[in-house]
Amino acid sequence: MKTFYTLAVCALLASAIVSTPARAQQPPAPPEPVALRIGMIDIDQIRRESSAVKDARDQIATYHNTIQAEIQKEENELRDANQELARQRTVLAPDAFSEERRKFETRLVEVQRKVQERRQELDDIQNDVMRRMNEVMAEVVVEIAQEQGFGLILRLDQSVFAAQPLLITQTVLERLNKKLPSIKIAEPASLKGKAGAAKGGATKAGAAKAGAAKSDPAKKKQ
Repeated sequence: MKTFYTLAVCALLASAIVSTPARAQQPPAPPEPVALRIGMIDIDQIRRESSAVKDARDQIATYHNTIQAEIQKEENELRDANQELARQRTVLAPDAFSEERRKFETRLVEVQRKVQERRQELDDIQNDVMRRMNEVMAEVVVEIAQEQGFGLILRLDQSVFAAQPLLITQTVLERLNKKLPSIKIAEPASLKGKAGAAKGGATKAGAAKAGAAKSDPAKKKQ
């Protein structure tokens, strides 16, 4: 009987020794989930309503109109030259006509090259405007995220759905307009000097007109 009790006590002790580390190896409780604050911005709206982009768009439109007027003038001259070439076909010798046609085709290629270069100038200007605006907008978005505790800010055009409370477009737009109210655009290379020359001509004309009025006795009496 004594041997039986001794074996029972040993069995209980062994069970306690084995079960203790089993309880110690249990995984810790998972941490409580942290709420993630998400914001959404409408990039297209910002590009439409940004003060800087609107200002740049007006400047680009002025340059575009000037360039388009020059292109139209050259195209009209080419049209007249082509009609004249068709008329000369019946009066010029074949060699002479071939030479005139070669000159016309060379001029045509040159005009087409200028048109392409000027359009590329305007495209480069537009791309530079958007690059500068995007850089400042990125700074604004980071500032707002840090101030208001956003953990994630996404673009509206890259999502399927966004509830109205998630949108922070107006906040971004207002701060962007304060930080970047306008963008100064450099004059296209193809127009450099032309605006200044036109302005100088207008100034000289105004001065000549004023001088004529000064020297006119009849106008002095008035």
